[in-house]
Amino acid sequence: PLDLKQRDYFNGLFYYDENEALDMVVDVELLPSTEPMVTMETSTGDKRPYRRYGIIYFTVNDQPAQLTIYSDLYGHDFFLPFRDATSGKETYGAGRYLDNHRPALQQLADNQFKIDFNYAYNPYCAYSSTYSCPLPPRENWLSVPIEAGEKDFT
Repeated sequence: PLDLKQRDYFNGLFYYDENEALDMVVDVELLPSTEPMVTMETSTGDKRPYRRYGIIYFTVNDQPAQLTIYSDLYGHDFFLPFRDATSGKETYGAGRYLDNHRPALQQLADNQFKIDFNYAYNPYCAYSSTYSCPLPPRENWLSVPIEAGEKDFT
């Protein structure tokens, strides 16, 4: 997603060192499938529908944390957008993503996922304002740092 000017000085992406503590298996508190769809605002002001699939609870540096996993209407594609204490400092300010199209978010059972924050990545809008990227909803803003995955692109 880089434009020609960015390609001239692009030297690669930057990542945290692998953090084994942020590769975990978590139980999911499933939410009723009858819940209405939610709408996420995007970086360009558009809106995208998602279903709240479930809530995960975990710890980071002995601090409790929770995030909501979202899915498409059919529950086949899973999406975990989040912001954390590194957002806007060491990582992209609008947040990062995990999804089931990478090893980052693997459903093991209806109520269990393997989550690996080492695969957290920046959305395309981190590289170009021409992309429309869902913004993590406030319920997925963490006060703890997720020091894993992709760092800010500058």
